[in-house]
Amino acid sequence: MKNKKKILLSGIGFIVGIGLIFGGNYLYRAYKYQQIVADIEIQPIDLAKVSDGVYSGHFDALLVGAKTKVTVKGHKISAVELVEHKTELGEKAEKIVEDVVSQQSLEVDTVSGATNSSKVILKSIDNALNSESND
Repeated sequence: MKNKKKILLSGIGFIVGIGLIFGGNYLYRAYKYQQIVADIEIQPIDLAKVSDGVYSGHFDALLVGAKTKVTVKGHKISAVELVEHKTELGEKAEKIVEDVVSQQSLEVDTVSGATNSSKVILKSIDNALNSESND
């Protein structure tokens, strides 16, 4: 009977320990994610200085990430393709690429309810347009 109690308590202790490790890891990643997103700065883009071409960019904020391809023709953003969007709840932010094309600017409003995903997508576009080479 004592062995069964020890085994049961050891099993429960093991499960609790694993839960604490995974829970602690998630909380740490969530904390770092919030810091990364809070520190995002979108640089103004002077499209007159951007040559025609297709530019790739990415940005990863741990829990949310984006990869984009930005097409520039005649010093205008003609298309933005969201190649990848790693998210849990921010899918509605994906429409922000349409705003970037229509306004020819990264200075667009973030999508309500998906602010962090919006900022990550915008930073990916920013990184693409500020990259030294095009595809």
